[in-house]
Amino acid sequence: MRRPSTMRAAGRVLGLALGLTALPPLAAPALARTLVFCSEGNPESLDPAAVTTTTAMNVTWQMFNTLVEFTPGTTVIRPGLAESWRISEDGRTYDFTLRAGVRFHANPRFTPTRPLDARDVLFSFLRQWKPDHPFHRAKSGFAYFRDLGFADLLEGVEAPDPRTVRFRLKEPDATFLPNLAQAFAAIHSAEYADALAAAGAVEDLERAPIGTGPFSFAGYRPDVTVRYRGFADYWRAPEPAAPGLEPIDGLVFSITPNPAVRLAKLKAGECQVMAFPAPADLPAIRADPNLDLTGKAELNVSYLALNTRKAPFDDVRVRRAMNLAIDRRAIVEAAYGAGGIVARGPLPPGLWAFDPGLPDIPFDRAEALQLLREAGHADGFETDLWYPPVSRPYNPDGRRVADMIQADLARIGVRARLVTEPWSAYRAALYGGVPQAMLYGWTGDNGDPDNFLNVLLGCKAAEPGGANLARWCEAEYDSAIQAARRTGDVAARTALYRHAQAIFRREAPWVPLAHTVVHMALRKSVAGFRMDPLGRHLFEGVALRDEVPEAATGKARETSR
Repeated sequence: MRRPSTMRAAGRVLGLALGLTALPPLAAPALARTLVFCSEGNPESLDPAAVTTTTAMNVTWQMFNTLVEFTPGTTVIRPGLAESWRISEDGRTYDFTLRAGVRFHANPRFTPTRPLDARDVLFSFLRQWKPDHPFHRAKSGFAYFRDLGFADLLEGVEAPDPRTVRFRLKEPDATFLPNLAQAFAAIHSAEYADALAAAGAVEDLERAPIGTGPFSFAGYRPDVTVRYRGFADYWRAPEPAAPGLEPIDGLVFSITPNPAVRLAKLKAGECQVMAFPAPADLPAIRADPNLDLTGKAELNVSYLALNTRKAPFDDVRVRRAMNLAIDRRAIVEAAYGAGGIVARGPLPPGLWAFDPGLPDIPFDRAEALQLLREAGHADGFETDLWYPPVSRPYNPDGRRVADMIQADLARIGVRARLVTEPWSAYRAALYGGVPQAMLYGWTGDNGDPDNFLNVLLGCKAAEPGGANLARWCEAEYDSAIQAARRTGDVAARTALYRHAQAIFRREAPWVPLAHTVVHMALRKSVAGFRMDPLGRHLFEGVALRDEVPEAATGKARETSR
């Protein structure tokens, strides 16, 4: 998951193995109904159980399904590979009834002989849970499964019959069902895994993934493309994107880190959808008669994490000084534009447990200097400041944000050295606990406050490799968020989460920066694409119509799909 050099090698080997190196160039798509999506970066893995970024999750969502899923564009749970489920009165047992006749993909080395059954679900979860499982990733682990506490929560996963899967929990957990709609809970083929194990090719579960999703994997070239084919035997009939239009039968992710290059490709027709246009480019997109602009307020947060296990950020006075010294409003206005909202804490305002009474963090340089003097840093100190090398939905320009923070900190004597790495190496350094201070962010996965307050700030996630990049563990805070998981009472959960937010503000493990309205740009030929509050880019059912050039004086439409 966090070994980019291995992933690069894996991608090249797979391309050769599947004979994909002779595919036509992007500028001339091979199929009239192939959609090209200009994405922002390489996936860190092709295994949905191992991914932790929205970039990689979006790569895997095309190929896999989960037992339950979020209705596209919402955080409402609906049936997925499970057509129904029952929950025991004590909230500790979940019985899922699987759909009949769901087919898996095939590839040159594997053709499935049976449809989905309970064995596939058991395989998909037991490989993450049991360290002695032959497909367990002992070195890098399964970050989501671990950070969500599934290993401690599960008492058993069983198959009473081929179409029934039973999860037994040690205690009730209000987040269990929505957590099963996340990418890490995607269902793999146990039959494919058995075939790979027999061939001594266990790593190909990730290199050549097999799922049940609307598109099957066709190849990955790092820094270039991920390619897919439409899956003719997909279990769900697509909703019509528009009258008379057939869904796309091919999909390409064109890996294009630079937003200006993504926009140039979109305008030239080399891609039909692009991720995350730069805020400065939005007026030009709106004015282009061949383009549409769509935007949605996602459940996200951008922040500066302070490694509380490294001096001087082990001192809460220093962390509070950092919060007071940074002019967050100026940063949001300059780097985010109209799509940015200044953050007060870790939860986005669209999430139900957000505390509207939480006061703004003041910009107070004099108080910051006083706190540094009290902490023994009257002359300031040196620190690194890591910034992301690619645009993210929660941070459109990491370097510009870092420059502004560096300038603010210099005014209180904090000398910040700017550091970055290629995206995969950047993430590996952050999750490995290397930086003192680091810019990062998060897009919610399930519409539940636990996905922010626990996954990003809980004690379990502060362990090596976890998503708590501040490495902050506070007993009172952790007790509150864990208690909130054990009750289904929304009022009680809200009170616990607001208490946790107050502790977060007191202890200041982050400098919260912004929440964003995320934009996507599309050519007018695209029909049926919807934005999603969870940051998913879903192309199931999307169609392409023939383009009709519009008058040069025309205007692009802007929607909030």
